Amino acid sequence: MSEILMINKMESVVKSIVENYLQNHRELCDCDRCKMDMMALTLNTLPPRYVVTPLGEAVVNVDLQGIQSGADVMMALMRSIEIVKKKPRH
Repeated sequence: MSEILMINKMESVVKSIVENYLQNHRELCDCDRCKMDMMALTLNTLPPRYVVTPLGEAVVNVDLQGIQSGADVMMALMRSIEIVKKKPRH
């Protein structure tokens, strides 16, 4: 019997967006601690999107590629970046 995994798809979306954003904004600290703080703060303000099946993953992936989802993630990320910039913990 194979193990069923539960995955929060929002984690991979946020990680990808944070990494892309930091590549294009060299003025921000991209050390592991600051990057993880940005991701954690962002994820804590967004609703999780858990999946357990390939079909569920496909549906959530389509939803997360929508304009509104992208805007929600970016707004949460901008707030997180401001917090980390003001009080970096590295």
